[in-house]
Amino acid sequence: MATLPFKDTALANREELARRWALAAEPSPDDARGPHWQLLLREFLWPLEPARRLISPPLSIAAARNPKTVMLLPGFGAHPIRMRWMARKLEKAGHTTKKWGLGYNLGATEARFRKVENRLVELHRLRRQQIYLVGWSLGGVMARELAKAHPDKVAKVVTLGSPFSGSPRANNGWRAYQAIAGHRVDEPEIDAVTHEKPPVETVAFWSPRDGVVHPRAACGRPGERDRAVALRCSHMGFVLTHEAVEALLRELDAD
Repeated sequence: MATLPFKDTALANREELARRWALAAEPSPDDARGPHWQLLLREFLWPLEPARRLISPPLSIAAARNPKTVMLLPGFGAHPIRMRWMARKLEKAGHTTKKWGLGYNLGATEARFRKVENRLVELHRLRRQQIYLVGWSLGGVMARELAKAHPDKVAKVVTLGSPFSGSPRANNGWRAYQAIAGHRVDEPEIDAVTHEKPPVETVAFWSPRDGVVHPRAACGRPGERDRAVALRCSHMGFVLTHEAVEALLRELDAD
């Protein structure tokens, strides 16, 4: 296959970088706002969470009444390793956790969505049971779309601070998303109406202390999810705190 000359390749790269920079610099046409900047700054304290857990009362984990197979979908810019602590706690209870199989989540592109869709289909075939989808932030938005496409293969969706309701710009990460993913946050490559509820039980975890996603966007309106569960953690804390794990274990044990 023919390749572009070096100068043409360099020019194409510069033009692509300029296009992505322009996407990141766009104004918010609907005047949507993310959480207050002070809450956003607190998100950078997430490395202290492991130390905080050490000085907190130990997490008591009971054996699951009915162990589930759970696929964990990371948030935008995050690697599955960021959900490893949560995964270990779910496994301690007796659940089987599975990664989404794609490494870093760099946006809801068509190719990425099809790959995780194939992953869901394969897990369902191998496990011979419906899969529980737990998605953090953008991972939760993608989990909802997976459940819409394959309701027969999904038992429940739990979103962790996911921006599925209202404006897709009601968060502090949409500019970075547009720069990295290469498309507007309200023009995804997949055919999606994010506020529409999947035809399976859908539970939204949200927090008034979230510094990345506006609480209303993560909580949703009645009809956009079955239930909403309020926590008191940061956006990063959805996968790092005792509170979030305890709430998730309760959801998995509710079935």
